[in-house]
Amino acid sequence: MKLPVIKHLLDFIEQNDVDFVLETIETLEALTEVSSLKDEELDVIGELISNMYGAVEVNKSIKEGVAKKDALNGFMQRVLGSIDK
Repeated sequence: MKLPVIKHLLDFIEQNDVDFVLETIETLEALTEVSSLKDEELDVIGELISNMYGAVEVNKSIKEGVAKKDALNGFMQRVLGSIDK
């Protein structure tokens, strides 16, 4: 996951709507079922999906009243914590 990408997606969500991102996630997930995709292509799609889910989670925290910076930091700490385990 890349924090700059998540921040950019958060800006997009703020300017538009989270539903656009959720629909894009669904579309990308459907693309992963194409049997002719190479592993590298699947990795890229997976990274995009991960960043989009991250932005959706951070947006949810912001909607619950957490400051944007704190929501981003908290999310990244959870991600890094799950990697270390």
